[in-house]
Amino acid sequence: MESKRLYFIDIIRAFAIIMMLQGHFIDTLLDITYRDLNSIPFAVWSYFRGITAPTFFTISGLIFTYLLLKAKEKGLEKQRMRKGIIRGFFLIFVGYIIRIPILQWLFGSFNTYFLVIDVLQCIGLSLICIIILYFLSAKKTFIFSLTTVFIGICIFLTEPLYRDLNFENIPLIFRNYISKSKGSIFTIIPWFGYIAFGAFLATIFYKNLGKRYFKTITVGSFISIGTILIFYSSYILCEISKTTNIKLFLDAASYNYLFTRLGNVFIYFAFFYTFEKHLKFPLILKIGQKTLSIYVIHFILIYGSFTGIGLKLIGKTLTPWQAVFGALTFITCVCFISFYYVKTNTFLYKNLRNFFDKLKSNQNNG
Repeated sequence: MESKRLYFIDIIRAFAIIMMLQGHFIDTLLDITYRDLNSIPFAVWSYFRGITAPTFFTISGLIFTYLLLKAKEKGLEKQRMRKGIIRGFFLIFVGYIIRIPILQWLFGSFNTYFLVIDVLQCIGLSLICIIILYFLSAKKTFIFSLTTVFIGICIFLTEPLYRDLNFENIPLIFRNYISKSKGSIFTIIPWFGYIAFGAFLATIFYKNLGKRYFKTITVGSFISIGTILIFYSSYILCEISKTTNIKLFLDAASYNYLFTRLGNVFIYFAFFYTFEKHLKFPLILKIGQKTLSIYVIHFILIYGSFTGIGLKLIGKTLTPWQAVFGALTFITCVCFISFYYVKTNTFLYKNLRNFFDKLKSNQNNG
């Protein structure tokens, strides 16, 4: 029987985090005069950069849900659900912490920009939502599977309805999760859609991984569905709109980045799952397991967390070749720091979990 360890997940996470590192570095420092979409190298770079976040969100939903289902198999789902909730709140906490401008506050300068929502808060809240959906599905894998794929499709289809909503009457700390009007980079919708699709894929892997020809069928399905989503999803949505006379499908087709990016993600999955055995290098797997540390370190170095002093102060001044070699150096340095000088999030995460354990113990004794 084939091993149930999904190495390709760590491989994809490693690829996505490296793409994010180079993407943020080049986007922050490349001279504006070289940002021409008519230039083939920049257009290709820009296109593939746009796939990074969908890949990271989808793979996050897949790995978290797969581990949850594996825990159920071992009778440890309650512990995994509790751990997931703690993990979710921890990511939200870290997401806010790394944006706090301590030096500005010390000099009496305050603003609300640190409340904007980025990747960590969005993934953290999404993991909590996955646990809630799993609980509401009565912990039934089949019901949960149908629920997640249905929610993912609905979120993508209804994007035109919430694209420009502002929600002025909602407190800013909550509004930033659903509106980009105050600077949020990611919002819970539509990005939870990718997490939901990842969770759906996890149920497929969990139920069928040991079956004969599963890998062949899965890779073929990823390629087929991915190709359809990339090249034909807009056409399909238009045809559905004509048939049903529902304008929403036409609106979704006119700005169809969600389904097409999901198609790109599936093609990535097909490639890395196919060549999993050939890409299973210890260094790559280690990078895939250190994504949180790498993210935090890169954020501090580029954007100057806490101090405001980061590479962004250089400004958009680099030539393409300077940006390329600079990105390679930056990736190497960030990974080196993560591997040898940072204990990931172990200390904080361990103490946060101990705090919740003591809180639960006091409630039980009370």
